[in-house]
Amino acid sequence: MTEQLQFPEPPAGVVDPSAGEAAKADGMALAAANTTPDWADACAAAIALMARRGIEFQAADLIAEGLVDEPDSPNRWGPAFLRAAAAGVIEAHGYAKSKRATVHSSICRTWIGTAEYRAGAAA
Repeated sequence: MTEQLQFPEPPAGVVDPSAGEAAKADGMALAAANTTPDWADACAAAIALMARRGIEFQAADLIAEGLVDEPDSPNRWGPAFLRAAAAGVIEAHGYAKSKRATVHSSICRTWIGTAEYRAGAAA
């Protein structure tokens, strides 16, 4: 007979969610600061185009459709999508296996254009 391995709860103060969020924000800011303006502008336009379509998409779809080139670092995607989300262009829609062969079907976030953005874009 086998027993389930039990791990104790982490002691108070060991896991600090606010420190994790701060580190994430610092990393995103560093990636954004090192992104070329040309790529950032092209990516923002590609995200806006996909958002107007009202269908679920991920970063790989922007490349597959020839809307933007692969960035010099995969760290460029996060800030680009988060800027678009903060601007109300897109919202998180779920998770799916990445379509990019280089990441071996890892899970990635999927996005969709917000109803407000699609309504404004259609006007």
